[in-house]
Amino acid sequence: MPVPPFDPELAAVLAALDPEMFASVTPENLLAVQARDVTARPRPTVEELGDGGRFEVAELSVPGPPGAPEVTLVSARPAGLAGRPLPLMIYMHGGGMVMGNAWSVLPRVLNDWAEPLGMAVLSVEYRLAPQTPYPGPLEDCYAALVWAVEHAAELGIDSDRVVVGGKSAGGGLAAGLALLARDRGGPAVLGQVLLCPMLDDRMEGFSSHQMSGIDIGDLTSHTTFWQAYLGDLRPGSADVPPYAAPIRATDLSGLPPAYVDVGSAEMFRDENVAYADAIWRAGGRAELHVWPGAYHSFDGFAPDATVSQDARTTRTRWLRRLLGIVQ
Repeated sequence: MPVPPFDPELAAVLAALDPEMFASVTPENLLAVQARDVTARPRPTVEELGDGGRFEVAELSVPGPPGAPEVTLVSARPAGLAGRPLPLMIYMHGGGMVMGNAWSVLPRVLNDWAEPLGMAVLSVEYRLAPQTPYPGPLEDCYAALVWAVEHAAELGIDSDRVVVGGKSAGGGLAAGLALLARDRGGPAVLGQVLLCPMLDDRMEGFSSHQMSGIDIGDLTSHTTFWQAYLGDLRPGSADVPPYAAPIRATDLSGLPPAYVDVGSAEMFRDENVAYADAIWRAGGRAELHVWPGAYHSFDGFAPDATVSQDARTTRTRWLRRLLGIVQ
């Protein structure tokens, strides 16, 4: 099957990665993969995230969903901006719904968005599957959204300028969160930033098969992730709700403006393009960027590549327009 070529700078980084990163994740090795991720993935401290006083950072414990544990949030904002309410980004980390943490993603979010835009951030430490399957992780995120808006004055944030965002699995959670907030009549969300979001449990798109094993992941791993997240629900079955797999939503009207960002050479390409198209068909607002020659999470693996820098700049400009911030 022919595949779109990788960007040369990105390809060089991909070739140098540890081959173990490309090993398939299966139900049998999932627990070992999770344990290895906890050890290997950075988890900067509050002091390290503060970066010598550039940012004010704190860990918060807030009420979780009914009958569930409290949710840990990592709160961060540029230092020296007291006295005026800041726009807020509620951010969900990636990791296939089974890996990752709320701390490791913050340095990039703070440097790209919080500092240049004068924006506060709440990074959500949602519970991971399969230990906590759907709807637990999404309900954690919803609890964080509700709490943040109810405590806007205490947090020093503008409740009318709350954006949800995330990458990969976190992007899927952000899309599901926007749907859930709309349908529950919950807090208003100003926009949603969906970076290579994980949206479709069926994995029927052409790119899912075209790029399997060539992109960062493969069909075996993604099937494992969806099985872990959906729990008693079977991936591909008719009863998977759109809050779990947002591509399944039949009504995308009334959603906040979306920024959808994906690579041309990754498995999620087609479902991301289809989601933006579905928002347009429903009369909504979406800005879609398909970065040429880019694989999944390319800007994380190769942050200095030209296309990665272009992608980060474009995302920040979109947020600046959305928030009405004059440069």
